Amino acid sequence: QVQLVESGGGLVQAGGSLRLSCAASGNIVRIDNMAWHRQAPGKQRELVARITRSGLTDYAASVKGRLTISRDDTKRTVYLQIDSLKPEDTSVYYCAAVVQSDGSGWANYWGQGTQVTVSS
Repeated sequence: QVQLVESGGGLVQAGGSLRLSCAASGNIVRIDNMAWHRQAPGKQRELVARITRSGLTDYAASVKGRLTISRDDTKRTVYLQIDSLKPEDTSVYYCAAVVQSDGSGWANYWGQGTQVTVSS
């Protein structure tokens, strides 16, 4: 069984920064792409950043320049640095990863989400 656990969310003032973490655990053979999504109240979940196994990154146009995604494969962890936070960044942030597990092959896994609230 593979689990993704996010951490690092919280309440922050506009203009501040946060660093979210997402650690993968379980019978993992290999982790391919990793990504961060977010979902604001009443809105659809949206992809904000993703990173390939080789380190190539891609960002949603709405957040480009303020978000930085990175990964540490020795820790099986993906990070999301969010700078210059705005009230519209308030969302639940979810990590996702494409994982090859021992005995189950490749599958897409999701974390439970971490709340980020930005006050104006």
